[in-house]
Amino acid sequence: MQQYFVNGKADDFVTIEDKDTIKHMFNVMRLTEDDQVVLVFDDTIKRLAKVVDSSAHRFQILEELDSNVEMPVQVTIASGFPKGDKLDLVTQKATELGAAAIWAFPADWSVVKWDGKKLAKKEDKLAKIAMGAAEQSKRNRLPQVRLFEKKADFQAELNGFDKIFIAYEESAKEGEMSALAQNLQTVKAGDKLLFIFGPEGGISPKEIAAFEEAGAIKVGLGPRIMRTETAPLYALSVISYSAELL
Repeated sequence: MQQYFVNGKADDFVTIEDKDTIKHMFNVMRLTEDDQVVLVFDDTIKRLAKVVDSSAHRFQILEELDSNVEMPVQVTIASGFPKGDKLDLVTQKATELGAAAIWAFPADWSVVKWDGKKLAKKEDKLAKIAMGAAEQSKRNRLPQVRLFEKKADFQAELNGFDKIFIAYEESAKEGEMSALAQNLQTVKAGDKLLFIFGPEGGISPKEIAAFEEAGAIKVGLGPRIMRTETAPLYALSVISYSAELL
């Protein structure tokens, strides 16, 4: 059944106002009276709803659904600005894999340079990608999408996490494969985790030192060297396995 995110709180009757949502509901899906969908409001609870007036885009809430697919831990993915549209892929797949937030920052070795205007446009695009992926994967909440114009602003957020991991290529080259597994064993439900990834050139020694000073731990992601857009997806899969399947 099709799912949509709706801003605001749930009432007995709801009128959809977002233009993109209306277009998808009534032009793409061609919803008519009595058709049912799942609506998710700001409280992250899924509710079954039916169309009562398609011309007015109005729904009636039928019942709350007992469905929560969120990870027991909150994982934020933070990538140094990569080239091209790689963040599009990361955002889509990280959302499907359960990320609570998708961040990006101007790393020392990032090739691309985005000013405030470009960042705002890119952030809006990524937020739409995240919404589509969250609806498709039946998430209860939309992941936060945030692009930092200044690295200092990103670093100022580091004290808000219970654990910080740095995906470090040199650790993988040296055969280090236990730090992540060991640390994930101590993670508790509700913990906030931050995973930092470098751009194509990696993370600079200066950045490593700054992140470690904030309490970050360098970890390898297995013996193979991954692309900048692949590593976050690997990390999320490992965390999901550890937190949800074991």
